[in-house]
Amino acid sequence: MIGLPSLRSFDHQQSARIWLAASPVDMRCGFDRLAQLARVVTGQDSFHAHLFIFRSQRGDRLKVLQWDRDGYVLWYKRLESGVFKLPQIKPGALSVELRLSEFAMLLDGIDMSRVKRMPRYHRNSDEAHEIRVATAQMRIPTARSFV
Repeated sequence: MIGLPSLRSFDHQQSARIWLAASPVDMRCGFDRLAQLARVVTGQDSFHAHLFIFRSQRGDRLKVLQWDRDGYVLWYKRLESGVFKLPQIKPGALSVELRLSEFAMLLDGIDMSRVKRMPRYHRNSDEAHEIRVATAQMRIPTARSFV
């Protein structure tokens, strides 16, 4: 069967967590200051391979910090026009965790506040296990059964 692309499959490929800081930061901050901010706003260890996203006051710049085996990587993007459309962040929250698909939408200029995810059926793992057990216990007719 051919696997068709979906945002869900895209999100399941994600191994690192992605965190967006709720408050804007001074874009003059470097590796060490952003690593310290990452620990404060997310409560996560900045030495993991997580992505920590920081935005500028005007919203036209992003910095993304990530630990890469032996040092930090800092990615910086400045828009020539417009601003990044950020997801809704609960009042009082220091950060919000994003899915990989949401991060891609953020970088592509998609306004996530206007994107609406429709509810989908999701079978829990207990239900799936019960179906597999029931199927395995069923007697499957063979060609001899019909003779």
